[in-house]
Formats: sequence, C-alpha cells, structure tokens
Amino acid sequence: MTTRFDSMREGDTGTMKTMSKLSGLAALASLAAALPALAQEAAGPIKAPDAAAMAGMVNKGDTTWMLVSSALVLLMSIPALALFYGGLVRTKNMLSVLMQVFMIVSIAAIVWVVCGYSLAFTSGNPFIGGLSKAFLSGVDATTYAATFSNNVYIPEYAFVIFQMTFACITPGLIVGAFAERIKFWPLMLFSVLWLLFAYLPIAHMVWYWSGPDFLPDNPGDHGLLWGWGALDFAGGTVVHINAGIAGLVGCLVIGKRIGHNKEAMPPHSLTMTMIGASLLWVGWFGFNAGSNLEANSLAALAFINTFVATAAAALSWSIVEQLHHGRPSLLGAVTGAVAGLVAITPASGFAAPMTSIILGLVVSPVCYFFVSVVKSKFSYDDSLDVFGVHGVGGIIGAIGTGIVAAPALGGQGFFDYTVFPAVPGAYDMTAQVITQIKAVALTVVWTGVVSFVLFKLIDMVFGLRPAVEDERQGLDQTSHGESAYNM
Repeated sequence: MTTRFDSMREGDTGTMKTMSKLSGLAALASLAAALPALAQEAAGPIKAPDAAAMAGMVNKGDTTWMLVSSALVLLMSIPALALFYGGLVRTKNMLSVLMQVFMIVSIAAIVWVVCGYSLAFTSGNPFIGGLSKAFLSGVDATTYAATFSNNVYIPEYAFVIFQMTFACITPGLIVGAFAERIKFWPLMLFSVLWLLFAYLPIAHMVWYWSGPDFLPDNPGDHGLLWGWGALDFAGGTVVHINAGIAGLVGCLVIGKRIGHNKEAMPPHSLTMTMIGASLLWVGWFGFNAGSNLEANSLAALAFINTFVATAAAALSWSIVEQLHHGRPSLLGAVTGAVAGLVAITPASGFAAPMTSIILGLVVSPVCYFFVSVVKSKFSYDDSLDVFGVHGVGGIIGAIGTGIVAAPALGGQGFFDYTVFPAVPGAYDMTAQVITQIKAVALTVVWTGVVSFVLFKLIDMVFGLRPAVEDERQGLDQTSHGESAYNM
C-alpha cells in the first residue's frame, strides 16, 4: 500500500532526477561555451585582436576596479585637495581656494573629452598625439583600451574616465604655489592652456603606447619617454614634477604675497588640512593601484606600497621636526605624508614594500630641507610648498624608481613589450637611473618653459594679480562676493 508519504518521496525522487539531468545539461552547455576560450588559451594569446575579440578579453572585475579608482582620484581633487589647501590659507581666502580647485576640475574635464584624451592617447608623433578622437569620436561602448597584459582589455570609456581624473587634479595642484594672490579667470585660462601645452605632451610622451598586443608590429607607436624606457607607474613626471615646476615658476612670476615674511600668515584651520590630507591618502590608492589598469596582484602591490611609503614619510618628517624644533607638528606630519604619496607614485607598481618604506623615509628630510631652508634662502613665496613637496618629492620618487624597481632589491623590473607575448626585460639599474634622470630633466625644462611663457603672456594681456586693496581684503569677497565663514 502506498501511503501519502511514500508518494511524496517518489515525487521528490523524480524531481531530483530531473534536476540532476538539468544540472548535467547546464554543465555541458557551460563546458561548450568555455571550449573556445580554452582552445584560445591552449593556442596562446591573439596578436592584434579586433574589437570582437577584445570584447571577450574584458573582465568585469577589472572594469569595476577602474571605475572605483576613478572615483577615488576625483575624491583627491574635491574635496581632498580643496580642503588640504583651503585649511592652509588665511580665513579671508579659504573660499577662493575651494572655488579655484572646484572649477579647475570642472574645466579640465571638459577639455579632456573635447581634445585632451585624443592628444594624449592617440598616435601622432613622439611628443603629442592627434585629433582622431577629439570630442570622443570613435569612442563608444564597443571600443576597448589595452592594459599591461597581453589579451586583457577594459572598456575605453573606463580608461577615458580614469585618465580624465588625472588631468583634473594636476592643474589643481599648481594653485597652492601662489594661493591668496591670483585673479580667478586668468587662473582658469592658464589652467586650460597649461593642460594643452604642458600636461598633454608630457602625458603622451610618458604614457602613450599602442599596447602589448600591437607594439611588436608597430615598434615606433609610442611617446618619447616611453621609447626611452622611462618608468612612471602613476605620474611622478606627468603629475607631480609637472605641477611642482609650474608652481615654482608661477610664484616667481606673480611675486610674493603682501606682507610675506613681515606679517604672520598661519594656516587658519589645520583641522581642515588634516581632513584633506587623510582624504588624499585614501584617494591615492585609486591613483596608484588604479594605474595598474587591472585588479590583480600588481594592483595589490601598488596599494600596499602606497600605504607603507606614506606612513614612513609621515614618521620621517615628524622625527626631523623633533630633532630640529624639539617637537613634531600636525602640519609636518600631514606634509610628510603627502611627500611620501608623491615619492611612491612613480614607483608604486615597481617597488617592494620594504624599499617603499625606505623611499618614504628618505623623501621627507629632502623635502623638509627645501621647504624650511631652500625656500627661505632664496626668498620665494611658494605659499603651500607645491614645489618643495610635489616638485622635489616627484624628482626623488622618479629617480628612486630606477633603484627600487630592480629585481635584485625585490622590485618588479619591467616587461619587454617589443616581443609577443611580452617577457621580462633584462634590468640594468645604472642605465635605468640615467634614463629616469633624463626623463626628469626633460619634464623640468618642458613644463618650466611652457609655464613661464603662459604666465607672462596672461599677465601682459589680463594681469594675474589682483589689486593691492583686493588682496588685503581677501579673495573670498573681492573675487566671489562670498565668505567661507559667516559668524
């Protein structure tokens, strides 16, 4: 006699058999779908894949990481840089700095999609790209950008967005050198022209190449410094030296603040500055680890290097202050942290964690010397130490990259992309350091000359400096008719 319970068991057994058959069919379907990929893997990577092939070489994890990294780099500009700089100026100029950084980001984003991306990341000549992708022509949801691995791609939009955030923050860094004494619209004009004639050529020279699947067949399709073999993982030359030298030139052309070295000009809010520095540190993980373009072990390496180098530099600066002044300061600690972030930027994907710590320990005393001794000796008014931290720190990091990247010191070396598939290259530390020095020298000269010409021209036509009365009253009211604080 069959009971109701037995019938249920029989029904369950039938259901389980059906489900088992369906699972088997699903497994077979999954295996069938995977066969082309397995066959491709067995055959090796595809040379010069077309767009259809690239579509199958995109990993959602890589794409997600690039979009998150882009948001983190934007965080570095607004609010991080704006708060960091804003807290360092006097109350009457706080809002003006916030406005300058905010609008530079906005304007740079437009310049980037109109022509910046095309000039930086398309074929042209060793110094600058072309206009084939102006207004993002030919860029859509079906186009892809190369990474540093054969047959690994990300959506081109993701690459455009990520690189756009770099173009947004770099001119924003410059304003700290002449904070509290520049007109708003002439500064915006300078930022546009500087992007076109300084940032984009350096970015093209350092970072442009046709990709690992295409370079072997197009050996000359790269920027000048890429062809030299210069290593710059995330922007030591492109961002920090570029901005630091421009800032130095700007503060020299514009001149000193009224009352410089005669009136007290302490930061009005170190609380704001500390918050900004902390957000910079967080955002910098996207800046450095995102520059790997893939969510893999090298991204993790860049992440940890960014962490420990920054921590070491903050500690190092505080120790120097203790020895020099008898006590450490919060301002010194956060300045040291930024110096560490700057120094590790070009080396973040090449160094090992222990050598990253050494780089962080070394950079702070050098930057401290420029900020506290050299600036005073030569009496230039680099308001917020853009040159002393970003320029000098970038130079230390760029040259140091040639040392810490050495495999003998635990570094990653470099890949030879002239062969397919790419293989590790033979590393010569001395030759690499010489190459790094040449890259630094070219960047210094290029941005120095361009920045000087632009500042001079804009000053002659529009004037860079506000009236004496306006500067004394403060740029918040005279330039914007607002105040950061209404108390």
